Amino acid sequence: MSTATAPDFATASAALDAADPLAACRELFYSPAPDVLSAYLDGNSLGRPLKATAENLPRFVEDAWGSRLIRGWDEKWMDEPLAVGDRLGEVVLGAAPGQAFVGDSTSVLLYKLIRAAVDANPGRDEIIVDRDNFPTDRFIVEGIAAERGATIRWVESRPSDGVRPADLAELLNERTAVVVLSHVAYRSGFLADAPAITALVHQAGALMLWDLCHSVGSVPLELDAWGVDLAVGCTYKYLNGGPGSPAFAYVNKALQGQLRQPIQGWMGAHDPFGMTDSYRPADNLRRFITGTPPILAMQPLKDMVELIGSVGMDAVREKSVKLTEYALELADALLVPLGAKVVSPRDPAERGSHITVDHPRFAEVTQKLWERGVIPDFRPPHGLRIGLSPLSTGFAELEHGVLSIRDVLLELS
Repeated sequence: MSTATAPDFATASAALDAADPLAACRELFYSPAPDVLSAYLDGNSLGRPLKATAENLPRFVEDAWGSRLIRGWDEKWMDEPLAVGDRLGEVVLGAAPGQAFVGDSTSVLLYKLIRAAVDANPGRDEIIVDRDNFPTDRFIVEGIAAERGATIRWVESRPSDGVRPADLAELLNERTAVVVLSHVAYRSGFLADAPAITALVHQAGALMLWDLCHSVGSVPLELDAWGVDLAVGCTYKYLNGGPGSPAFAYVNKALQGQLRQPIQGWMGAHDPFGMTDSYRPADNLRRFITGTPPILAMQPLKDMVELIGSVGMDAVREKSVKLTEYALELADALLVPLGAKVVSPRDPAERGSHITVDHPRFAEVTQKLWERGVIPDFRPPHGLRIGLSPLSTGFAELEHGVLSIRDVLLELS
C-alpha cells in the first residue's frame, strides 16, 4: 500500500496508472465526456459497455439475425446457451465443459437450482441461508420453503464481515438439504472461503449453492476443484453483459442426472422439436434450460469474456486488489476523519472488488454525486459502495471519485 499523504494522492494515482499493465484495457470501454461522467465507481452494479459491443451488435442484427433469420437456430443458436456456458467455465468459472449454461435471470436460476436441491433428497428438509444475503436469495429461499414445507435455518452473519465455516458448524445436520451463500457479500465485499465451506457442507451430506454475482469476473473461481455442487451468477456486473443480461448457472456433472428442475419447458426436453405428449428431460445439462434462450442478449457478454480470456483472471485479480487497497487508503485519509467508517475487510484475501464505507449522510451524498457525474452506489442504511471493475477503472478516476465524496461531505457538514 502506498504511504502518500492527502496532497500527494495525485502523484500516487498517476504512478499507479503508469505502472498498471492493464491500463490499455480502459480504452476498450465506452465512456461519455468527463462533464457527463467523471468517475464511475459502480462496476459492481453495472459494467461499462465495450466499444467492440457497439460494433458487434449491429453486425449481429444484419448478418446472424437479418440474413440467416430462422436458419440461425439450426446453425448455431440452439447450442448457444451451452457454448457460451462452456466458455464461461473455461475463462472465469474454473469448470470443465458441459456444466454451465446461460439463460433466465439470477432469480429464476436460483429458484430452479435451490428447489431441485431441496427435492433431491426428501429426507432433508432444511435450507441454510444468511440473514444478510442479497434480498433475492433470501426471498427465493422463503418462497421455496413455503412451497415445500421446508425449514429455514438462518446464519446470523455480521454485515461488516461475512459467513465463515465456524458460523455453519451448529446449523448443519442430517436434515440440511442445501446451503445458499454469496461468495462475495454484497454489502461489505467479504470474500467467503468457498473451498472450506463447501467441504464442510459436504461432510454433513448436504448440497452447496454459491451465488457468484459479486465475484465472477473479478475473483478467480475454481468450481470444479472446490467440489461445488451448484452456482448461479449474473452477467451485468464484472462481465459487462448490459442491463438485464441473462444469468448463468453451474451444475456439477455428477448431479445432472439426479436433479429435476421444477420449470419444465420445451427447450429442456430430450427432443425439443419432437412436440411429444409428455415431458422427458434432456440427458445432459440442457435439462435445466426452460424456454427460448436470449440469443441477442448474450452477445455483449461474449465480448467481455473474450477480453478477460486475453488478459487472464490472475491479472484481473491483481489489479482488483491494488484498486481496493488504494480505495481503502483514500477512504482512511479523506473520509474517516469526517466521521465515515470502513466496513469492508482489510485483508485482501477476504475482500472482493468493492469496499463499503458507512456514514449517516451517505444517502444525501450519493444523490449529489450522481448529479455531478460521480457514480458510487448506496445500500441502506448508511453504506456507500465503491465498486471497482479492474479492466475499466483507473487509479486517478478512483482518486477523483473519493475526493468528490469528501467534498460533498464537507459541503453538508
